[in-house]
Amino acid sequence: MAKKKDTSGTKGRKGFDLYYSNIFGDRWDALKASLLTEPSYVSWNPYENEIEVPYYLDGGSVLAALSLPLEGAERVLDMCAAPGGKTLVLASKLPENARMTSNERSNERRGRLHKVVEEYLPEEIKSRITVSGFDASTWCKFEVETYDRIFVDAPCSSERHVLSSPKHLEQWSPFRVKTLGMTQWSILSSAWRVLKPNGYLVYATCALSPVENDQVIEKLRDKFDNVVVENIDILQIQKNERIPILRPEKTKYGYHVLPDVQSGAGPLFFSLLKKREN
Repeated sequence: MAKKKDTSGTKGRKGFDLYYSNIFGDRWDALKASLLTEPSYVSWNPYENEIEVPYYLDGGSVLAALSLPLEGAERVLDMCAAPGGKTLVLASKLPENARMTSNERSNERRGRLHKVVEEYLPEEIKSRITVSGFDASTWCKFEVETYDRIFVDAPCSSERHVLSSPKHLEQWSPFRVKTLGMTQWSILSSAWRVLKPNGYLVYATCALSPVENDQVIEKLRDKFDNVVVENIDILQIQKNERIPILRPEKTKYGYHVLPDVQSGAGPLFFSLLKKREN
């Protein structure tokens, strides 16, 4: 009988530490400690004369949403939109007469998204936003090349949440990361088919692992020959919008905001892609 392989160290708290220390090396202890602190939030409210209370979200999330160029867009899609913070940022930059669909498959999370849109946007902008509840991974079965701009904030490992929850930490396994990578691929590949030629798409996650970040982008590039990875002028965006300065780390295909060196902001990976016209 073949000797059974010992996999006891691959799951739960021990497996979690092993997996991420293999990615980040000596940096992992400091990064893990930063994930256990309170997240660093910024307030977002460009409508002070109409909306009294600002919405608070991670500075990395603001930067990722602002990285999607909306000039000239007519139809914008926030594909996995709940709880709604990035929808608010995108909505504030909508060109005049442009419309946006803010989508969330989960009924419970979509209810929160509805509430955020209702409470934090003025009527004129709110009237140009439609909240929907479709499965992002199958969207392309019903329409293709229909949106000028797409923001994909894909469901991910959310290691900050896992670390703060003993239950989720004990249930963690590398298989979860792999499974989420497959889900992210199905959503991104669907979004790519829905995006118009010459359109722009931002892919984002709050995950740490390259399996959920660069490797998903790489798979898209291998599958489609019209994927262009764009550089983002991070500093110029921050100057124009007067938001706190972050210095994301450059990855193979995008940018990563990591909380150990960004005063608690992140984790937030994002990549800007353009669909080249064939």
